[in-house]
Amino acid sequence: MSEKDRKPHLLLRFLNQTNLTVTSLTACFILYTRSAGVAYFAAGAVTCSLTVKVLKHILRQPRPDPIHPSRKKRTYGMPSTHSATITYFAVYIPLACAILPMHPSIKPSESAMRRIPPAIVIPWAMLIVASRVWLGHHTWPQVAVGCSYGVAFAALWFKLWTEGLNDYGVVVEDWFASMIMS
Repeated sequence: MSEKDRKPHLLLRFLNQTNLTVTSLTACFILYTRSAGVAYFAAGAVTCSLTVKVLKHILRQPRPDPIHPSRKKRTYGMPSTHSATITYFAVYIPLACAILPMHPSIKPSESAMRRIPPAIVIPWAMLIVASRVWLGHHTWPQVAVGCSYGVAFAALWFKLWTEGLNDYGVVVEDWFASMIMS
């Protein structure tokens, strides 16, 4: 097999494990910033994922037949949890970059930090969503519903933060900082 033929296979293998990559990067960002807002964002991703799983058990739509029968998943397919959660990231992060104040722990230029994360997360999310179909885990309608859920959930979660929960975040950050300094 030529190197050219292997690249898509390796890319799909990587995309099949993106939940580990995204979770690890999010955890590192929480630890780096120690921001209540980032922790709230991560809690939103977890909540989005869990609520989609509840919805799957209600809808009970099966997944498509797997490409490799030995790898058949036992969970339902509608809506796609990966698609919902990564779409949550792809909506919330650009909103946060455009609207929220920059956290003091973010050192690079504010202008770059408002543009670079959305430029990375949006295409990456689109690739992850498409990979769910390419890998045979979901149908296009299942990922479309997952994406729609992720958009709606991100918009609601962001609105909750900007409409008052962020005030509690400031209190939590101040308390946490005082605990570390004492």
